[in-house]
Formats: sequence, structure tokens, C-alpha cells
Amino acid sequence: MASSATSQRWLFRFSLLTAACTLVLICIGGLVTSKGVGMAVPDWPTSYGYNMFALPLSTWLTGGVFDEHTHRLVATVVGTLVVVLTRWLGGRESRRWLAAVAVAELLAGFLILRLGPDWKGAGYFLMGIGGVVLLASMVWARNETAPGNLPALGWWAFALVQIQGLLGGLRVVLDKEVISGTTLGTVFGLIHGCLGQAFFVLLCFVALQQSAWWHRSGIRPLPRALGLLLPLATVAVIGQLLLGASMRHQHAGLAIHDFPTAYGSLWPATDSASIERYNQARTDEMTVTAFQIFLQMFHRLGAVVAVVLVWTCAWQARTDAIETGMRRGLFLWAGLLGLQFALGAATIWTAKAADVATAHVAIGALSLATGVLLTLRSRCGKASDVFASPPSPASGSIAVSGR
Repeated sequence: MASSATSQRWLFRFSLLTAACTLVLICIGGLVTSKGVGMAVPDWPTSYGYNMFALPLSTWLTGGVFDEHTHRLVATVVGTLVVVLTRWLGGRESRRWLAAVAVAELLAGFLILRLGPDWKGAGYFLMGIGGVVLLASMVWARNETAPGNLPALGWWAFALVQIQGLLGGLRVVLDKEVISGTTLGTVFGLIHGCLGQAFFVLLCFVALQQSAWWHRSGIRPLPRALGLLLPLATVAVIGQLLLGASMRHQHAGLAIHDFPTAYGSLWPATDSASIERYNQARTDEMTVTAFQIFLQMFHRLGAVVAVVLVWTCAWQARTDAIETGMRRGLFLWAGLLGLQFALGAATIWTAKAADVATAHVAIGALSLATGVLLTLRSRCGKASDVFASPPSPASGSIAVSGR
């Protein structure tokens, strides 16, 4: 029994480590986008023709290579951690599934290599990932399968991290491909950023389900008003993050350079004459469009709505009728939203300084995770209540590392 309890503690710590590394990866990705160096390394999965682990240090110091290449390396670390986590959560039974996935990836990579030189990178990349998964499947450990739906969540994480790797690679490879006036690199970058946030929330949920708070008995149901406000506030935060990701990838973060006003008004004019006047008055090289201005204004309005809803939730939770852990979580969420709002304003006031913009992304990820986890905790008493069905393990046979 003691051995089992020790194993569970270490699994909980490993889950927290994986989630923490994912947050670091999100921060580095935000830094890459803020600095506009997503194409500092123009090839994938190689880096300037080198294996990514063998890139000469002298090359790291040119342009934005350090940030972009570090993002790739940390993505590889996160992918490896998730493979280990999937193996750990699934117990001995997961070894067979991982072996099957590894064989499928190795075979697919071999077949892709035969398509010609243009497919060489993808083939080698897929075979490399297959090798990592195969090694994980060969690790002999007698740990039992994790309880509830944790093995299923492990497979979801396994699939998502590989899809993330593929999207990150496509963002580089298809950067200059244009469809309907939009580069595919921009589209894949937007999806990559949004899915990364969802992936982080999933890993946080895996860790939460192993915590003492999740399994504590006697959790009181929320009052009706708070029970309705909590998911509504969470949806508002999700909407904000989607708008924020769209702004970053549409380069609309500085479409309006003043705050709390917008070109000196509460709502800026967006007729063609006004847009031309705005661009003539700008001191940077950016040319703004009406769409970019609307995007930022809706993001500003959404920020106010999200803060009001989250702070209302915290106000509703100030009484002893709310369970202590839930009340503290709601107060923490309110603090995160307040900090997020301040960082959003500072992003404009500092002309989108990379460190401020990256902090804005990081706090946004924490705000999203906090809201989703509080909502799930308020509605689920046990780990088996949510996401009971796993995806097919073979669906995760794409890639682990990313851009």
C-alpha cells in the first residue's frame, strides 16, 4: 500500500511538471510571436539543414534564432514528457498500444521518405517520433493503471501534443502558401496557438484529478447565481483568448496605440478617410486596416466583460457558504484577470514590449486554466465524471515536437 501511495505521489508530481513545462513552452511561443521571429529558422524539422539537436551555437546568436530554436527544443521536451505521462497513466496495458502506435509511425515515416526529397524532412521527423514512442513502450514498469478516466486523458494529451507538433511544422513549411489572401502559415499559427492553450488546460486537469482537493468529500453545490455565472465567465475568458490569438497573428496588437481611448475617442472612426489619417500620423512602419481596429476594439470590450463577470463570481463567493478551496480559487481567478487586464494595457503603453506581451500570454493561459478547472470542479465530484471515453490510441500517430 505504501508503495502504491508513493507511486501516486510521484505521478502527481510528474503531471505537475509536464503542465509547468507546457506553460514555459506557451511563454516561449508567445515571445516568438511578440518578436515576430516565427520564421527565424526557415526549415523544419531540421534547423538550417542540421538536426535540431546539433545546430551550431554560433547560429543561435543570429536574428531571432535563439527564441525560435529554443521553442522547438522545449516542444520536444514537452512531447517526450507527455509520452512518458501517457505510459504512466495507462499502466502496463499502455505498453501494447504505444508499441502499435510506434510501429505505425515508423512505417508511415518510411513510406513518406519514398515519396521524394520534398518529403524527406517529414519522413525523418515521423520516424524520430516513432522511435521515442517505441522506447516508451519498451520501458518495463509494474505500475497499475491510473484510476478513473486518467488513462483516457493521457491518450487525449498524447494525440494533441502530436497534432500540435504537426501544426507547428506546417506553420513553417507553408508560411508563404496563400489561400484567399491569407497565408497558410498564419492560419496554422493561429490554430497552433489556440490548441496550445487547450492542451495546457488538459494537462492541468490531469494534475487536478490527482489532487486531494478533487477527491475531498462534502463539496457543497454552488448557489444558483454563482453556478450560472461561473461557466459564463469561463466562456468569456475563452472568447478573449481567441480574440487575443487572432490579434497576435493578424499583427493587430498595436493597431490602436493609445489606451483607454482609441485614437482619442471612445470608439474610433473606421471610414477610409480616417484610416488614411491614422496611417499618416503613425510613427512606425505599420499600416493599419479597419479590420485590425475592429479586432482590437472587440478585444478591449471583451476584456471588460470578462473582468466584470469573474469579479462578480469572486464577490458571490465571499461568504462561508462556498467551500474554502472553491472560494480561494475564485479569488485567485479574479486576481489573475485583474493582472491580465493591466498587462493588456501595458502592452499598448510599452508599444508591445516583448516581455510584457509574453507575460500577458502567460497570465492568459493561467486564467483560462483556472476558470475551466473551477467550472469542472463545481460540476464533477469524481474523476470519472468527465471525458470518460478515450480517443483511439492510433489517432496520435503524427508528431511530438513543434515549431
